[in-house]
Amino acid sequence: MQTRLVEYFLALEREGHFARAAAHCNVSQPTLSAGIAALEAQLGKRLIRRDRKYAGLTAEGEAILPWARQLVAAADALGQAAETARGPLKGELRLGAIPAAMPAIGCLAAAMLARYPGLNMSVRALTSRQIERELAAFELDAGLTYLDFEPPAHALSVPLYVERTMLVSAVDGVAIPDPLDWAALATLPLCLLHQGMQNRRILDARLAERGLALRPRVTADSYIALLGLVQQGRLCSIIPDSHATLLEGLAWARTRPLPDMGEESWGEESWGEGSRVGVIVSDSAPMGPLAQAVLGVARDLRLPPGFRIA
Repeated sequence: MQTRLVEYFLALEREGHFARAAAHCNVSQPTLSAGIAALEAQLGKRLIRRDRKYAGLTAEGEAILPWARQLVAAADALGQAAETARGPLKGELRLGAIPAAMPAIGCLAAAMLARYPGLNMSVRALTSRQIERELAAFELDAGLTYLDFEPPAHALSVPLYVERTMLVSAVDGVAIPDPLDWAALATLPLCLLHQGMQNRRILDARLAERGLALRPRVTADSYIALLGLVQQGRLCSIIPDSHATLLEGLAWARTRPLPDMGEESWGEESWGEGSRVGVIVSDSAPMGPLAQAVLGVARDLRLPPGFRIA
């Protein structure tokens, strides 16, 4: 069985469109259609439902999907292992990162490229659930995400830093109570990440411990959007303290640490200690060269001041 035919099948399932799948594979649409037909002939099963256009997978197509992903991932890892046995690591490292961890991306990427000059990196902003799902589907080599709250399953991890949160507002904007306690925080006009983002779910869980809930006026899926809203002066937001360095020199912005959560426990971590963020890879054997490489770099990585070391 040719791995290329399986790649055509996976591209079509992912893109949901013959022309886009062909473009992704850098082949013509007739070539992709013929390749998938050849794969179906080899297996003796129809894999694709067709009604003038792609209409989804058959039951047989759904059944082979995880095995097809594993086969292509194993073939890629096999090629990398052979190529790097006597030479430097090459290829593309596919990394997914939660928005809260984006300030650490530059440090991790710089360390990876310094150690492996022949490497390329592709970084995508994803939710923690998307990272876990795409690691399982072999669509990512590694992720940068939270480690303790809703911990990722079937993953190996290297902690990088501990995140705490801070309040950000415009200098001439919303009046912030002093002292600021959690009850007062819940009354402020807020813009926050939506609840599909793990940072928001962590924050909601922490407030629920105190019988409080946040009801933001606006929700978004990026910190850039939140800061743009805060800059107008009518709203304030809660963001990770790792973003503080990105706000340095901005005359309109002011930040304040949030009140200490005290000694309430969450799993094995204390609320007051913050949330650990780190690199994860799929816990599979044998481990591919790219996953091994990013774990090794993560273990040696020294983040600059501004990050609380895990």
